Amino acid sequence: MRNILLAFALGGLVAAPYALAGDSGKVAIGSGVGGALGNVIGQQVGGSTGAAIGAGVGGAAGGVITARDGNKTSAALGGGLGAAGGSVLGGQVGGSTGSTIGAGLGGAAGGALANEYSGGDRDDGHRHGHGKKHKKHRHH
Repeated sequence: MRNILLAFALGGLVAAPYALAGDSGKVAIGSGVGGALGNVIGQQVGGSTGAAIGAGVGGAAGGVITARDGNKTSAALGGGLGAAGGSVLGGQVGGSTGSTIGAGLGGAAGGALANEYSGGDRDDGHRHGHGKKHKKHRHH
């Protein structure tokens, strides 16, 4: 139970700088918290290997849930790979607690970076002429 509370607290702290960053902030929060929680659950089921797998799945799920429709695949890949890699590296440095912290940090960073790279906070409206945005029009 202590590790689950640590995962929630860590996810919030890690993602706080991204909180005002629009869509990428949401993806960072989702991927970070998902990666940390997946790590904790995976540790209970399968040790360090289970922790890495759980972090990857949790980070990917958090990225998919929080990303916009056009960015879901990128956010899932970034969040999942970041969380899994962070789990492995953190585990080598600080054991199970380091693994959880690494999964949260890696998921948040990977999800946010992948979301930004794939177009993060783009507007879905059309652009015409001098960079002015226009709403999509329904033709009759």
